[in-house]
Amino acid sequence: MRWQGKRKSTNIEDRRGRARPRNGARKAGGLGGIGLIAVLLIGYFMGIDVTPLLQEQGQGGYQENPTQSVEITDADRKAGDFVAANLALTEDIWADIFRKQIGMTYKPVTLVLFKGTTSSRCGGASGATGPFYCPGDKKAYLDTSFFTTLEKRLGAGGDFAAAYVIAHEVSHYVQDELGILGKANEIRARSNKAASNAISVRIELQADCYSGIWAREADKKFNILERGDLAEAINAAKQIGDDTLQRNAGRTPLPHTFTHGTSKQRVAWFKRGLGSGDIRDCDTFGAKQL
Repeated sequence: MRWQGKRKSTNIEDRRGRARPRNGARKAGGLGGIGLIAVLLIGYFMGIDVTPLLQEQGQGGYQENPTQSVEITDADRKAGDFVAANLALTEDIWADIFRKQIGMTYKPVTLVLFKGTTSSRCGGASGATGPFYCPGDKKAYLDTSFFTTLEKRLGAGGDFAAAYVIAHEVSHYVQDELGILGKANEIRARSNKAASNAISVRIELQADCYSGIWAREADKKFNILERGDLAEAINAAKQIGDDTLQRNAGRTPLPHTFTHGTSKQRVAWFKRGLGSGDIRDCDTFGAKQL
């Protein structure tokens, strides 16, 4: 991916250099929404013990209690530059799409970089939660160590796989700005577990489709794609499908528990956005078949 030399976003809240709790954390707001989904998927299906995190959330969640410094390595700094460049690409592309396709002005999302643990209005975040978007404060959260997890634990390496992850979380913000995410979550709150999961799948697949639109338009405008980049993103979408995650964890896939969609669905909707470039073609909620 050609990201070096590109503009870097200033809409980043870098918490990585802040002190973090030495002996746990104090209570704050509870974890909910997409953050909880991320905890369960990344933790449960990857074999990470998220019990301590969930127990803390049940008691009210995390709030940072600074007592111990955090070292920022050269790798951290490089990862931060990568995220800043990719976030800038989302800003430029979504500004164009909002103006041309929707007739709206795009206000960029703030992305929080953290290392270890941090807090959000959706509750606490740690390395186990994976990247997530919090509607409560309209911020995306990312511990860049997830890129290593993506490559080493999930088999989805490559810089464009990481770029896809960033684009996906920004896409949730886009859904929020368009009023889609709020309405979907309102319905989820009134639904039973199976119905709530089904709505969550449509939320995630739409974000995959939006990510495909971003990839298409970013390459058209900035010539960012190199050979193999799209294959990296498609592989990432495949590796984080619910059925693949469950199967790789040694479990039989259970469709009624899916919250993000199957590997086939995630790849298909990413490709739909990639091939179309039209946000109207990403209406997963109106689709009779996913």
